[in-house]
Amino acid sequence: MSESDLDGPGEADQSMVVDHAAAGPVRPLAPPRKTHHAVGLMVLALACYLALAYGALPLLWKHYEHEKKLAGMSMVTTTSLGLPGDPINLAFVGSARDILCAMHAAGWYPADPVTLRSSLEISGSVLLDRPYPTAPVSPLYYAGRSEDLAFEQPDGRSADRRHHVRLWQVLAQGDQGRPVWLAAATFDRGIRLSRYTGAVTHRIAPDIDLDRKLIATTLEDARLLQARYDISGIGPTLMARNGGGDLYFTDGELWVLQLVEDCRRRDAPPELPATPIVTQFKDRLWKSLADTVSLQPH
Repeated sequence: MSESDLDGPGEADQSMVVDHAAAGPVRPLAPPRKTHHAVGLMVLALACYLALAYGALPLLWKHYEHEKKLAGMSMVTTTSLGLPGDPINLAFVGSARDILCAMHAAGWYPADPVTLRSSLEISGSVLLDRPYPTAPVSPLYYAGRSEDLAFEQPDGRSADRRHHVRLWQVLAQGDQGRPVWLAAATFDRGIRLSRYTGAVTHRIAPDIDLDRKLIATTLEDARLLQARYDISGIGPTLMARNGGGDLYFTDGELWVLQLVEDCRRRDAPPELPATPIVTQFKDRLWKSLADTVSLQPH
């Protein structure tokens, strides 16, 4: 080993030693400007989405031009425990007598009140597969009171599967000078335990817009529907749960069914006032989403 090796680095090697004290503190490398730009764009896009989805668009497609007094009213029922129940998806225009007559003529049965006897009868209907077309429906509440009227239409032999609708009168006089009722229509597709309370209850089908359409169609077929128009309801809802824990989805429109007076059947089809263009666009967009959701298992 030579002396040069023992003496430490030579001049050439010493030239490669960095004097950090002279150079000052080491600073971290700044991120590229492109990264800052991309993050800024993502934040801006998210802000625009939130403003449109939860601000501007809902305001644009909210409309009450045919029943202005319904604006601002709640569009969800509650259970006896105060949990959100079934959403409001229909309204009826007419007296109680008009509704009773029209629903009877359209093939709907008035539901029996909930009593010990009717509770035993519906249990026997489900367990023994026996008909009970006027089986009671469990009470739901709107503005603190249970339904004023309830109707159903069996789907099969027993009360296990049935279409049904609950109604509450909310206006003595609407825009047409007649009483207005809000209603929640769903399809019971079986019996199960409640997700929240453990009680035995019916399980509803997720696409609640189908029963809204069914009721309107049966009344139109009976020639007892004078007009049908849409106003804003709960709003587009893709995945929500009712008081039993069942998932549902809806385009959020409220179909207003104006009945004929005194059950005088119409020869002409019902009047169908035009829906606002923005709402039509929303409905087309919603239909594509709903078709996708309806193909998924529930």
